[in-house]
Amino acid sequence: MECYEEGDTIHGYRIRAEARKISDPRVIAKSGRHKAQRIILTENAEAIIERKLGWVPKR
Repeated sequence: MECYEEGDTIHGYRIRAEARKISDPRVIAKSGRHKAQRIILTENAEAIIERKLGWVPKR
């Protein structure tokens, strides 16, 4: 498994995440009327991209 540095992000269509502690979901504004939810994973957190986005350019 690859390790990342603090501040790195992952993007995907569907991301599975596991952790010992999960914060309550909070509604955040994305763009215009569009809204999303944010949770914070703590203690042994791990996230896996199960399905990647089709339009994200490869680096």
